[in-house]
Amino acid sequence: MKPGNLQRCAWVGTALLIAYHDTEWGVPLHDDRKLFELLILEGAQAGLSWETVLKKREGYRAAFCSFDPATVARFSPDRVAGLLSDPGIVRNRLKIVSAVGNAKAFLQVQDQFSSFDAFIWRFVDGVPIRNARRAGEQIPATSPASDAIAKELTRRGFRFAGSTICYAFMQAAGMVNDHLIDCFRYAECTDQVEIGGPPRMTQH
Repeated sequence: MKPGNLQRCAWVGTALLIAYHDTEWGVPLHDDRKLFELLILEGAQAGLSWETVLKKREGYRAAFCSFDPATVARFSPDRVAGLLSDPGIVRNRLKIVSAVGNAKAFLQVQDQFSSFDAFIWRFVDGVPIRNARRAGEQIPATSPASDAIAKELTRRGFRFAGSTICYAFMQAAGMVNDHLIDCFRYAECTDQVEIGGPPRMTQH
């Protein structure tokens, strides 16, 4: 079957989103730098479309030192001020400042748990949740797990980490498989589970 004839999730409509959906969204992530990248990008998305953020992804990669949390945590006020004139990213002071603060909180989590990966995957017991949704309308904006993550991240000093953002993070990082069951990536992402045995099923 040609790629153009594949059945995909309903939100996929442009070449950029197709590439992201087909290769990244819903694949379990366990690399700390990639998880930090996702935290920055999901926070930047607040109030915007995901496609807008994806278009600026390489700009973020350059501005935030290839998403190295140790480097970002050391950004000075002057460095932050400079980013406000960078057209390659979302020029919102609160989002930029929060990214620096989140980098510091991220490092503290790494110190306590050895990795951010070990910390964040505890919220799903180390196993991706595999949903069985037939329509986009069935996909929630939050979940009990995203509520718990948001509460704990906020307690640890993270900003732009509300439950809606955390649920989007979970979807993107493969902590939950929210591909529709008739999407060709549903089974593929299930097959890419890396830890903890088979995904847990929820019925919807």
